[in-house]
Amino acid sequence: VQLQASGGGLVQAGEFRRLSCSPFGGTFYNYAMGWFRQAPGREREFVSAISLGGTRTHYADAVKGRFTISRDNVKNAVYLQMNSLKPEDTAVYFCAARTSVSCATPATEYHYWGQGTLVTVSS
Repeated sequence: VQLQASGGGLVQAGEFRRLSCSPFGGTFYNYAMGWFRQAPGREREFVSAISLGGTRTHYADAVKGRFTISRDNVKNAVYLQMNSLKPEDTAVYFCAARTSVSCATPATEYHYWGQGTLVTVSS
């Protein structure tokens, strides 16, 4: 499945942003989904994941309590609601799909990746 992340842009610290991820020519309901991010000069890191059925979620400590992952298997989309954004959240955000029912945190557990969308948080 090919993935497309969207919703990035420039925001002020403290504001919110919602990212979306949709497939090209496929569906999500066979996959657990995740969001990762990569800041300039840093390695890609796990942000959040959601199980195939949407009943289980997992968050990195850095975003816990501020970000919320969700999915709508009817609309065929996965979302990342990002609240109380901080300058350190600035990164390219990637969605990824995993052929499994369960969440996972390592990037190596994901089989399909989108191109990413840039979120820039100014102070």
